[in-house]
Amino acid sequence: MKNRVELLLNKMKEHGIDAYVIPSSDAHISEYVAEHWKSRAWVSGFTGSAGTVVISRDGSGLWTDGRYFIQAEKQIEGSGIELFKMGQPGVPTITEWFNKNLSNGSTIGFCGESTSLLFKRNLEKECKEKEFNIVSEFDLVDDIWNNRPNIPRTQVFVLEDKYAGCSFKEKLNVVRQKMQEKGATTYVLSSLDDIAWLFNIRGNDIPNYPVTISYAIITLDEANLFIDESKLDNKVKEYLKGNDINVFSYEEVFNKAGELKKDDVIFFNSSKLNSKLYMAMPDGCKKKEGRDITTDLKAIKNEGELANLRKCHIKDSAAMINFIHWLDTSVGKEEITEMSADEKLLEFRKEQDLFIGRSFDTIAGYKEHAAMMHYKATEQQQYKLEKKGLFLVDSGGHYMDGTTDITRTMVLGDITEEEKLHFTLVAKGHISLNKLKFLHGATGSKLDMIARNPLWQHGIDYKCGTGHGVGFILNIHEGPQGLTMRPNNVVFEKGMILTNEPGIYMEGKHGIRTENTMVVQEWQKTESGQFMEFEVISFVPIDLRGINAELLTSEEREWLNNYHKEVFEKVSPLLNDEVKDWLKEATRAI
Repeated sequence: MKNRVELLLNKMKEHGIDAYVIPSSDAHISEYVAEHWKSRAWVSGFTGSAGTVVISRDGSGLWTDGRYFIQAEKQIEGSGIELFKMGQPGVPTITEWFNKNLSNGSTIGFCGESTSLLFKRNLEKECKEKEFNIVSEFDLVDDIWNNRPNIPRTQVFVLEDKYAGCSFKEKLNVVRQKMQEKGATTYVLSSLDDIAWLFNIRGNDIPNYPVTISYAIITLDEANLFIDESKLDNKVKEYLKGNDINVFSYEEVFNKAGELKKDDVIFFNSSKLNSKLYMAMPDGCKKKEGRDITTDLKAIKNEGELANLRKCHIKDSAAMINFIHWLDTSVGKEEITEMSADEKLLEFRKEQDLFIGRSFDTIAGYKEHAAMMHYKATEQQQYKLEKKGLFLVDSGGHYMDGTTDITRTMVLGDITEEEKLHFTLVAKGHISLNKLKFLHGATGSKLDMIARNPLWQHGIDYKCGTGHGVGFILNIHEGPQGLTMRPNNVVFEKGMILTNEPGIYMEGKHGIRTENTMVVQEWQKTESGQFMEFEVISFVPIDLRGINAELLTSEEREWLNNYHKEVFEKVSPLLNDEVKDWLKEATRAI
């Protein structure tokens, strides 16, 4: 990686750039990106989904969050790039680092097509006193990346209304209504999962994320889609034409944006719009900003989506239970590695009706590997499983009728007292959130600590959120709602999806996480207001061999026993007799 940094430094010198910023994102500011846009990983060696690299002659750095501290430290070793652990005491932000390390009038560069408008503005605002020259027209990584992968061109398919629960035209009408409420005549949409949701189309341009690289511009009387037409077969073209959707080439969006009229009122999301597309808009247009209209709409699943998701999670739970049974009866009798276990789980999922593929790269970590929250096994570093210790598997699937995300930590044999304590504390945190009743108006930053409290009583915390939204055959991490310590003013509404996944990660020892997917529901209305609750839709046993029942309250034991009873009732009809007998024991009352 040092050679790549040196090549980049030479290119920077040619253009008079003192510091160059390489984000994780693509032209649509996506969390996960196609190989073409993995510039940060190519330069630094760090492969996590979140992080920003800054290259300069006076020092280079990688900024990433708590999910990736352990992984990043290992992957950038020897690269000359320093790790900055975001959010930790004394760790500067990128702009603070610039202000401290760069002299007045220095030039900071980045690729405007893969950097958000919000980042550019924050950089200009927070570094104003140093009078930095900011340039965004150079993709310097492209200049040095030989054989860079092309932008993908996978085939688009239409998601039928029976799965989507709502037609494109129905969604479009609501979007236009929201536009009018905001006083907007034009809506520029660049977020890939929002475009896929609105148009009821899916693709495979990003592995595990069924989106298609595209832009959209919606007006009060036109719907314009910008996409590589080679991805569209006759069936998709007929669907788009039948819905009065105008199709333009992908690159045409910059020209179309430049043709907007001065009396247009343009709405967009500055955190999702790249700065190059913003610069293409005429200066005279009135501009309004906010969270994408579609983001709020797709966060609340419609009744059709919810009905599909419940069915989808039952069959996915059956796949998980078949996998755990196989693991439980095979470890010690045959060679199983972290990667072969992942492949076996995929086999069980493929047996299920309407399966499409993984919803994200499986995290299958044995022993201390599980302490890396987003660990991905490789042939060189993976472990063989033995009849001892803990094995964490965080996985999910895309089906035509929904997307799943579930984590279970399996007890493979003897475990230490510390491991059993930590397993039980995670279960207590998980149960505490699942059985919670809360007043409507609560947000994720208010409820997050409910899951952490059992861990906090032992001086333990985890450096990530407790849960996130999940897309419908879309991104596994979907906002705007979430369970996190970070300030979040998004109210939990009926129909929102959230995961519940507290964990304990002990570097060099073990990692434990228990995760279910939940739906926000109304509970009861009293004189105090509308109270809400969580409906759990994942049905996989929590390994009782890891539980110290003496540490559970009577209410926690009752919740766990009732949950396990429901697991058996809902999933056992999909299992063969051998697995059904195993499940009966795994869900016994304690």
